[in-house]
Amino acid sequence: MDRSSHRTTDLPSLRHFAQHLERDLDAVTAGLTLPWNSGVVEGHVNRIKMLKRQMFGRAGFELLRKRVLLYA
Repeated sequence: MDRSSHRTTDLPSLRHFAQHLERDLDAVTAGLTLPWNSGVVEGHVNRIKMLKRQMFGRAGFELLRKRVLLYA
């Protein structure tokens, strides 16, 4: 077997990743070339997840909701 045939069989995870990139090529190109990003949204999601972890087992959804709204 020559080397080129090993490239796809030895690294199935890399091949799978590349296939997904090709499927979303427009989104990948936009993400690498446009000035916008989702950093602010990711920050809010991270903050809410942190609050949720802090409150795990303490109370229900209503208290979590109040904390999220009061923090903003």
